Amino acid sequence: MSSNLAALADRLLALVARTRARASGDPFGNPVLSIAFDVMRQIESDELDHDAVVALIRYLRDQAFSDRAARLARYVGSVDPDANERALAEVARNVLNVPSAGDSKGKLGWDEFRAQLERTRYAAVFTGHPTFALPPEVGRHLAEHACGAMLESFESHRPLPVTLVDEFEQAAVAIANGRDALDRFNAALLSAAREAWPERWATLVPRPLVISTWVGYDTDGRTDIGWWDTLRLRLRIKRLQLARLRTQLAEVESARQLSRRVDTALATVDLQIAACPSSSDPQHVSRFAHVLIERRDEACVSLAPLLALFEDAIAHAADSERLALCVARAGLAAHGLALAHTHVRLNATQLHNAARHRLNILDPVDAPSHRRAMLAAINVALDKVETVPVDFGALLVEQATAVRMMMTVAQLVKHIDGSTPVRFLIAETESGYTLLTALWLAKLFGVERHIEISPLFETAEALEHGAHVLDEALNSAHYRAYVQLHGRIALQFGYSDSGRYVGQLAASFLIERLRLKIAQTLARHGIHGVEVVLFDTHGESIGRGAHPGSLADRLKYLSPTASRHALNDAGHPVREESAFQGGDGYLLFGTRELALATVARLAEHAFHRPVGPVDDPIYADPDFAADFFGSIRAAMTELVDDAGYTAILGAFGPALLDRTGSRPAARQSDGAAARTRIQHPRELRAIPNNAILQQFGWCANTLHGLGAAAARQPEAFTQMRVRSRRFRRALDFARCALAHSDIEVLRAVVSTLDPGMWLDRALHATDDDHRDALLTVASTLDRLGASAALQAMFRRALADDLALRAAWPDRVGMSDRETLLHALRLALIHRIWLHATHIPEFAPRPSVTAEGLHSAIIGLDLPAVLPLLAEIFPENTDQSTALDYAEPAGPRATGPYAREHAEIFMPMSRLFHCIREISTAVTHEVGAFG
Repeated sequence: MSSNLAALADRLLALVARTRARASGDPFGNPVLSIAFDVMRQIESDELDHDAVVALIRYLRDQAFSDRAARLARYVGSVDPDANERALAEVARNVLNVPSAGDSKGKLGWDEFRAQLERTRYAAVFTGHPTFALPPEVGRHLAEHACGAMLESFESHRPLPVTLVDEFEQAAVAIANGRDALDRFNAALLSAAREAWPERWATLVPRPLVISTWVGYDTDGRTDIGWWDTLRLRLRIKRLQLARLRTQLAEVESARQLSRRVDTALATVDLQIAACPSSSDPQHVSRFAHVLIERRDEACVSLAPLLALFEDAIAHAADSERLALCVARAGLAAHGLALAHTHVRLNATQLHNAARHRLNILDPVDAPSHRRAMLAAINVALDKVETVPVDFGALLVEQATAVRMMMTVAQLVKHIDGSTPVRFLIAETESGYTLLTALWLAKLFGVERHIEISPLFETAEALEHGAHVLDEALNSAHYRAYVQLHGRIALQFGYSDSGRYVGQLAASFLIERLRLKIAQTLARHGIHGVEVVLFDTHGESIGRGAHPGSLADRLKYLSPTASRHALNDAGHPVREESAFQGGDGYLLFGTRELALATVARLAEHAFHRPVGPVDDPIYADPDFAADFFGSIRAAMTELVDDAGYTAILGAFGPALLDRTGSRPAARQSDGAAARTRIQHPRELRAIPNNAILQQFGWCANTLHGLGAAAARQPEAFTQMRVRSRRFRRALDFARCALAHSDIEVLRAVVSTLDPGMWLDRALHATDDDHRDALLTVASTLDRLGASAALQAMFRRALADDLALRAAWPDRVGMSDRETLLHALRLALIHRIWLHATHIPEFAPRPSVTAEGLHSAIIGLDLPAVLPLLAEIFPENTDQSTALDYAEPAGPRATGPYAREHAEIFMPMSRLFHCIREISTAVTHEVGAFG
């Protein structure tokens, strides 16, 4: 069977190569659509039956899966544990051997060495979002296959429904692997210290790398996470930390007392988790409050008692056990009473609503004429704010999301873990007023010492004016005092939304430009010596901002040397953080080997030695950079507002994708029979927006506008590609997008939605029934009225593609295998639409009409349509025929619509499953979802 499949695949791949070669000189040819027509002919003639199509899809999918695993192994540098252990030891030696100030030949002194290692330099942040595009067992196997396991075949790679708990459990596994790898890095650092300072080393508590998470704590754009969910998951991650600690201490004789204390805490946390409510039932909440608060000391809410017991255990430990104890202590001290640090997240609008209700500040924050008055009002509120107590009764009755979140943080730091600060992330921050409102709430509930307020700059407005946002906040003496209190200012930069609105390359330029302004902004307000946290919330793919070349390139791309130097030169230590997002990001920690490799690359980056001043022509020619990236931004802005772009995203793109996360996908709907099309791309979330573009073979949010930008200064473009490392790394990003983009795939999609193409097919049809079916599809598409806008949008995309071809003639292109997947899926889509023309007429129902039903089928809303068809055309009209009547069954008359089910509805369902299976294969080809 496998040899037959390989032969079939080879035959069709040869067809792809021949068709593309033949079409290269034909200005009117459409090679992808031609391949789709050829495949359809083979299906209609039974040369390719359904079983063969299913087997072919799995074969191509598994090849793409295996290639993806190989790329994953290359991406992290090496999955050889011995090699990565040596890399960590080398980093430790390099830290030790950095010359002291004024001593070019010596090593670091003890105090300098300790300071280097006891300051956190880098955090890996495990984020959620709808990117769980594989079933857990398939995702696990992808990681294992990257580490050398033999390829296994699964019936389907389509994701299963994902709950918040599923996301948490996947994150917890990846975090645990990451913590194991961090322990090995800390062991290497402690071992280097032991060799250099045998009398002092055991007092060292290294924490250069840490792990954080917001899974379960992110309420931006969702209302389905109750405060009880957040606290339950926070208790669970506390339990995981304690259980980890207990395992580390199990065989250490000198740690018996410490182990008993951890056992007590574990047992108490189990009681607290069991008591945690699952709703707002007051009786359950009251019982939980008593268990949480009355047993808080037994559960530990501070590291102090555990660290004191560690001191005693280490002092009395045998030499052979002391290193393991020091490693365990380092992990505890670095992460507090949790397996990972806590990030909570909400939206700026939620904070503004809280101020409106609590402070009666009613003006819209985006009205410039009211901005000064609003800032004055919130500063007056900060002058007068007095801390109020928080209890669970107050949480129960609070309606404002932001207030509930701050109250939840207050309960967390009082009763679960007060040892590590909570990052308070604010999405879509475009005003300093937002930050001051967050500070007012923090002061109101007495947690300003426990939270790190962090604006997310992701919209075009925020990236353009982010420095002004900081200015507005720092103009307040309250905010300046808050920054000095923490000795740190935390900033967050978004890539998904910024990338899809201004283009990924332009977003990267805007983010770097904003970073370069931070030191000047802080100096202007007399802020000196504070640590600056730079958190990049990209995802793993070309659509979400992570550099696709290698993990080492990714870290350099996200954190250009120039911006780090600007902050360091101004006396601000830099702490970098970056997201590992959802199922795709967790893959980098999917096995112990992958996690060790990832941590080794993070360690190498965090302790990368300075290489002197930045000498890159992209910085020496700021006019070129501003013009080039500004041109991309302008082109992408125009595209986003193009009616045809909205039409292509909303046509059938959302239906190509399974749900890939727990967050309610209000803007990523499977649709309904009365289908509502999107009116603007902002109605889609960023990740499905990006995923649809990938499924259409057109990574517009990375590529569009690049041709126009290059055409403006073609010679400078070519020179920068050769001479500028920073620019070349950005173009590597585009090169990957080009490998998964083909204007002919987009042309085929646009043609598929063009009633004229179906009329042309009808003109040449020789069978009357087939001609009628083609005319019916053409009529439905004509009624939808999107063709003119789609054609205009395609011309815009084609013009930019042609400009890029001229400026970048040796660019890469899409593989034959990926092209075949796109063509095969289009063939199956055409088959579904033609099957639908044979649905019998029916009388209109209150919410279902024939026109609405056929429009929904054009949108491939089969999950909504097929149940309706089964209801309108029941296969069995009398359920009594299925009952047992105590003797052998006699013949029954078939239902009136058995034939329609067998010949129309069931084939449509099977084809739809194949279409979505192909989508997973395309995701494998790209390497990530969205």
